[in-house]
Amino acid sequence: MSLLKRRRVFSVWLRKQRAASTCKTLSKQNKWALPSGYETNISVFNCITNSNVPLILKNPNLVAWYMCGPTVYDSAHLGHACCYMKFDTINRILLNYFNINVVMMMGVTDIDDKIIIRAAQLKEEPRRLAERYEMEFFEDMASLNIMPPTVVTKVTNFIPQIINFVQKIIDKGQAYNTEDGSVYFDTKSYTQYGKLLPNIPREDSSVTYKRSAMDFALWKGSKPGEPCWPSPWGPGAGRPGWHIECSTMASDILGSNIDIHSGGVDLLFPHHENEEAQSCVYHGVGQWVNYWLHSGHLHVKGEEKMSKSLKNTISIHDFLQSFSANEFRIFCLLSPYRSSMEYTDTAMKNAVAIMKKIESFLTDCDAYVNGYTALGDINESYLLKAISDVKTKLLEALSDDFDTATAMSAITELVGVTNKMLHQKCEHDTESARSPLAIAAVASFIQQSLEKFGIDFSNRKESSMQTKDHGLYLGKILDRVVQFRNQVRHNALNPSGEDTNAQADNVKKRGVKNTALLNACDTLRDDLLTSGICIKDHGKMSTWNYVDKNVKEKT
Repeated sequence: MSLLKRRRVFSVWLRKQRAASTCKTLSKQNKWALPSGYETNISVFNCITNSNVPLILKNPNLVAWYMCGPTVYDSAHLGHACCYMKFDTINRILLNYFNINVVMMMGVTDIDDKIIIRAAQLKEEPRRLAERYEMEFFEDMASLNIMPPTVVTKVTNFIPQIINFVQKIIDKGQAYNTEDGSVYFDTKSYTQYGKLLPNIPREDSSVTYKRSAMDFALWKGSKPGEPCWPSPWGPGAGRPGWHIECSTMASDILGSNIDIHSGGVDLLFPHHENEEAQSCVYHGVGQWVNYWLHSGHLHVKGEEKMSKSLKNTISIHDFLQSFSANEFRIFCLLSPYRSSMEYTDTAMKNAVAIMKKIESFLTDCDAYVNGYTALGDINESYLLKAISDVKTKLLEALSDDFDTATAMSAITELVGVTNKMLHQKCEHDTESARSPLAIAAVASFIQQSLEKFGIDFSNRKESSMQTKDHGLYLGKILDRVVQFRNQVRHNALNPSGEDTNAQADNVKKRGVKNTALLNACDTLRDDLLTSGICIKDHGKMSTWNYVDKNVKEKT
């Protein structure tokens, strides 16, 4: 189905959805209301309806997005990285493919039971512990090329707002305070509780003050030695409950209705369920968040989730000693953001191989366009049409709940087809048979498409020379080094000075070559590779490009 026809079908379906959603109140059968606003021609999975629904924005080409940030009590691990990488990719897709600006707000939990316990173990002040791990978290995100949020908020900076938020819910009769100074949300008073997860697991209450086992803390009475703030409820002071923190910060910045709220699937219940309940009560609305996005878990050992409590985590810093941020992003792109992923050596080797294939392909394209390689059998009209077809496939896939797996399949298929043409022997051995325009167009399209997902090609020679003054000089130096090595290699393969085209046959027939010089050329190539510079030989010519410094260990 063409993209135009798909959009027409989408518009018809959208009108039907709106007609079915004229009632503003939420019924038990339909606890989600289709927002009114601006169409995007994107559909997203809705955990409430358990189906894809149209993404409608409150404002044209603008998304108000709140994302649950880290609880900063320890180093972030690869499971966290997977979650933030996937939402970073969606952020980039909205901006780069659909021209939708994203205001991304992230809330950082810097006071929590885990922080208090960890600080006691390390004999460190909770505030300093939280600051240290918060800084480390954002350094880790930067090392993964994850864009920083538009707005970052911390719980401890919002204590007055949290107290006011809690008091308003009490005033509405849907929360109660207890003898120890805590305040609980009365879930039985809110008829839509269970909106996100209808079959709520019943839990036995270990807190005798609670009226119901499902009631949750909005404010916790403090224990001796814990960080606390004065409150109007009960004796002493206290601190915020987990769920109220995100609701208050998001409401303060983004208001009474938010386009998107995201987090790992483990946050769906109870965290997001409780956020929605208390926020709807506070604002007096039927729907606080229009779209909840949840990323799948990263698993190890089959069904086991990567988790600190299971002691099976890999820190982001340790991971990046063996793999690059690009390779991890490829790993994440290969599956839908909602799907759980299994972290295995095989899966990472596949991601490494794909990234290496793409980098090698772009280098070969450069070599072909610049006339360094033998003529390939290029079907120019086919490739130019293929670019247009893949562009349509990408938009169709990404408008269908941000399906990066299908998008990547289309991209790698185009790489494969073009690569095959580049390495096929041309029937017409003339300069007029060359098609540098088509190859340059494919290479540009592939690179730009992947850059829109967050793949970083800044290490490629052209980017470095354009963006860094010192890169221009380094590029010229490396050009001379490669030219010198190429001449040495040519002389080593052809000591008799015969025509270059005959040297390969000479070597095969008579073994005429200077092994010492060839070994020296190989040593130079290997040494440069460890410094992030890859030399690639194309018959009688050689080219170079930047690569990850650890690529040698993975080849």
